[in-house]
Amino acid sequence: MPKLTVDGVEVEVEAGATVLQACEAAGAEIPRFCYHERLAIAGNCRMCLVEMEKAPKPIASCAMPAGDGMVIHTNTPTVKKAREGVLEFLLINHPLDCPICDQGGECDLQDQAMAFGPLHSRYHEPKRAVPDKYMGPLIGTVMTRCIHCTRCIRFSEEIAGVSVIGAINRGEHMEITTLGQAITSELSGNVIDLCPVGALTSKPYQFTARPWELRKTESIDAMDAVGSNIRIDARGNEVMRILPRLNEDVNEEWISDKTRFVYDGLKRQRLDRPYLRKDGKLTAVSWDEALEAVAAKLKALKGEEIAAIAGDLSAVEDLVALKDLVTELGSANLDCRQDGAAIDPSCRAGYLFNTTIAGIEDADALLIVGSNPRIEAPIINARIRKTWLRGDLKIGLVGAAADLTYAYDHLGEGGDVLQAVIDGSHEFATVLKNAENPMIIVGTGALTRPDGAAVLAGLRKLAGDCGAVRDGWNGFNLLHLAASRVGALDIGFVPGEGGRDLAGIMAGAAAGEIKAVFLAGADEIDMQGLGDAFVIYTGSHGDAGAHRADAILPGAAYTEKDATWVNTEGRVQQGFRAVFPPGDAREDWAIYRALSGHLGKPLPYNSLEELRARMVEAVPHLGATDTVTPAEWGDFGQAGAIDAAVLRTPVEDFYLSNAIARASATMARCSAELLDAITGATGTDG
Repeated sequence: MPKLTVDGVEVEVEAGATVLQACEAAGAEIPRFCYHERLAIAGNCRMCLVEMEKAPKPIASCAMPAGDGMVIHTNTPTVKKAREGVLEFLLINHPLDCPICDQGGECDLQDQAMAFGPLHSRYHEPKRAVPDKYMGPLIGTVMTRCIHCTRCIRFSEEIAGVSVIGAINRGEHMEITTLGQAITSELSGNVIDLCPVGALTSKPYQFTARPWELRKTESIDAMDAVGSNIRIDARGNEVMRILPRLNEDVNEEWISDKTRFVYDGLKRQRLDRPYLRKDGKLTAVSWDEALEAVAAKLKALKGEEIAAIAGDLSAVEDLVALKDLVTELGSANLDCRQDGAAIDPSCRAGYLFNTTIAGIEDADALLIVGSNPRIEAPIINARIRKTWLRGDLKIGLVGAAADLTYAYDHLGEGGDVLQAVIDGSHEFATVLKNAENPMIIVGTGALTRPDGAAVLAGLRKLAGDCGAVRDGWNGFNLLHLAASRVGALDIGFVPGEGGRDLAGIMAGAAAGEIKAVFLAGADEIDMQGLGDAFVIYTGSHGDAGAHRADAILPGAAYTEKDATWVNTEGRVQQGFRAVFPPGDAREDWAIYRALSGHLGKPLPYNSLEELRARMVEAVPHLGATDTVTPAEWGDFGQAGAIDAAVLRTPVEDFYLSNAIARASATMARCSAELLDAITGATGTDG
């Protein structure tokens, strides 16, 4: 490990570290525009120049490897003059757009010009003007501001895996462009964060707010099961934008476009008052009237005639309260698997992403079964690509071919190929056995088939046979789609003794045996299959469930409540309320608590703190925030024949996968313009 001296401070850094990293380790601030920790080094902005003893001229610290015995100076007159010169050149053609630029107040060029730039300009010639470029419905461009740092190009090539952004011409005539195409990536919005100036901005957010006007709240994303860490910026009671937060173990510093841009759906098609169906029409009523009507209906029923189905956007606290309420009514008819996936709740390791998201980087062989991670979990797909780029990850796919942004061996589409891998007769079984850290990712699409339990049991057998499960390594991973799913399974929101699962609830409702059904934001089931059952819908949006409901009890969206979320790897995380629910809407758990009072069976908690205490008492690991509690390996699934039918992802439209997204005008535009590009299959055999 090299030791070097920075401004008189001796520092030791890892081999391969750059001088810039060594300077930061010594506490020196090094300005930069093109350098970014997660991107390849470009060395083209020259803002990070420092002096090195015995060197004839200042060096670019981002591109110079740290060497033993180096003596670096970061604050000499020469360095100061070099930085002023670089900024003077950058500002020659940069427009004076700060008063109207969306980047104003959080702009790297503004900050560094103030801290390191010259006090005046010597140039009076007309500034260069560059035509704006079209980059799709999400990215707004003002290319005259571009300083050619090339961060956006490197991100699209390295992280997103799409060769869409590039540069044409040279020198002063260089332009960043997509040649008129939209950026066909589900991660494209991250270039907005990467841009150090206002050349690339958020098109939906343009000219709406200034950073200092916004109230910032740290929270957790609910658009998929990754649990990306986000920051919600709000003004008044309106969410203005959503940005990523750094979490190396989950999303690093990236978020998907759906996570970033779905927020306009939070103010459209909202349920903001209770409704009851009267004479065939939903009519707005008071809370007391709605709760009394629901309570009267439930009091007239037996426990076995009541059921509850959990949706994809329900927080753990909400489902704990609903489970307690339904159990108090004498029902064991509960299910959180509204897609009908044959997930076995008896063994926690059987429904977790056991390797963990960060653990993907330790794998050297990967089998993907019935999943398209690019549209099911873009952040996990980016982590797989990151590992693949190192060159030591062999990937095989069983299922429908797709462009995953990395090369893989397409083993086949059907269950017959999967059976061959499980039996060991397929050559990829040998690849898994010879790997040091083999990994399996199974999508829920493989478990929603009639043979889903057999697929699960077969993959459990394969994991044991190929050495994917051993001390210190568990390579079996179930990739969930719903933010609520793992938390619901952890608290046991599944049929109790003698209870009905989703298929049983639907069959019972159609036959008139189930007479009342709670839909906790469950919008993805076949509403026609509920027959004449009395449907009580709690949720935030007027989607399919609300249209079918006989009683609507308006709930809060994920940005409007303090809530616990458990992601696909089993990591427990806390989200916080950024704004209040609109109108008369209330937090879902509070609705169930109020309803229990009208039923004469009050639940034993009156506050969120008391509810969480009850939750942690029942499931202790839910109290370990930001922690993944490892699960013990065991038996799960059910042995049987695997059908030869094609294994497909259940995600038909990445941009319109839940009620909030379907209410978003931005997501609708993305679906119309970008969907085919990110879901289309290409030649990806590796």
